[in-house]
Amino acid sequence: MTPAVAVRYGEAFGHYLRTTGLAEDPEAYVIVGRDSRTSGELLSDAASAGLRAAGIPVRDAGIATTPTLLLAVRDDERAVGGLVLTASHNPIQWNGLKLASGNGAFLSPDAGLAVQRLFEEGPDLADWSGLGGGGTLEGVAEHHIDRILSLPLLEVDLIRRRAPAVALDCVHGAGGSIVPELLRRLGCEVHGVGLSTDGLFPRDPEPIPANLGELSHHVRSVGAEIGLAVDPDGDRLALVDEAGEPVGEDWTLALAAEYVLGRRQGPVVTNLSSSQSIEEVAARAGVPFYRSAVGEARVALMMTEVGAVVGGEGNGGVMLPDLNLTRDASVAAALVLNLLASREATLQEILAERTRYRMVKRKVEIAGLEPDEIYARLRESGPAGASENREDGLRLAWPESGEWLHVRPSGTEPILRIIAEAPSIDRAEALAGLAGQILDPGAD
Repeated sequence: MTPAVAVRYGEAFGHYLRTTGLAEDPEAYVIVGRDSRTSGELLSDAASAGLRAAGIPVRDAGIATTPTLLLAVRDDERAVGGLVLTASHNPIQWNGLKLASGNGAFLSPDAGLAVQRLFEEGPDLADWSGLGGGGTLEGVAEHHIDRILSLPLLEVDLIRRRAPAVALDCVHGAGGSIVPELLRRLGCEVHGVGLSTDGLFPRDPEPIPANLGELSHHVRSVGAEIGLAVDPDGDRLALVDEAGEPVGEDWTLALAAEYVLGRRQGPVVTNLSSSQSIEEVAARAGVPFYRSAVGEARVALMMTEVGAVVGGEGNGGVMLPDLNLTRDASVAAALVLNLLASREATLQEILAERTRYRMVKRKVEIAGLEPDEIYARLRESGPAGASENREDGLRLAWPESGEWLHVRPSGTEPILRIIAEAPSIDRAEALAGLAGQILDPGAD
């Protein structure tokens, strides 16, 4: 990701908006923003220049979380799209682009391919008389907070009466621009680490248990009721219990869904790689449950199709249609805190009532094998009686034993991703190892 690439993608996105008739209004613009990475300002300026060169005005919102920016696009009648500079949970040296339509959701796969083709072929630019103007957009974080606090689904007074002590780690990402203030306005006592938005991540920024040692220590040292970890662009939330133990990212969506379904009935959607703990929440509530292919845009599409009341991905990404069809760590935090307050229980007490599955994730080089050949070998080698889903790679499930295995090609690397879940870590490791042995016979 270089300034030249960012300019060209801005040009391609602008060309797409013009030629599809989405930017006919002369007052229309694209909202541009970024997470806190040190390359963000430079690349944001470059992408904005590309949009303006294609004849599309821009409004720069500065550092903000991805869900903050997408909500700003959705609620602004003059915004025809959004462009976010972020590499999400990836390490500090990376950056990337996320493109949104005027409805505040990411571009559909077909629209994304259309922009990609324009990027590769070379987009048409405006002449001297049709260049897009610039400008800034203030107050997007305040707008996001206000919209969350005004959600009828939330019982904000319950959280305020409980006044929980919360340990928060924003890893020096864009979450620091909104999550601390949201928690304070919910009545929480906030004990933060990594709240600066300078982009100097002190650790691997992905909020998985292996990276949450400092937050776990902080929970114990300040006596917090819960620990919250946000990824750099604020769309994923991971939880740490009151004993300082990370509980796994899939529980964020499971608990958020439990709160929502306690107040509103309707379908739940997640992806094929997410924990069955989410499915069990839907089953207890007696509502339909659906799985989509992996990817936020695909989850959002299925949520729209089935009229879901809540959904998301098991990596800590909660999507609440009442607010917007995008993953949002801020609204996830509010929903989980509301569940604890309404149940008058701790996180450990709630999880003690639930089946705790163990998940194993691996990635293996494809090693010259065709995916269909790999899938055929898995069917032959795995336990009998599996249900099968081929929508995104191969997912084999054994509901009676509470086990499943999902093997799918990565969208960003020449590898296969292997995800297995079972009631015990030994069984999860065995299922993941089965797939690994097929792909790499010399592996342990």
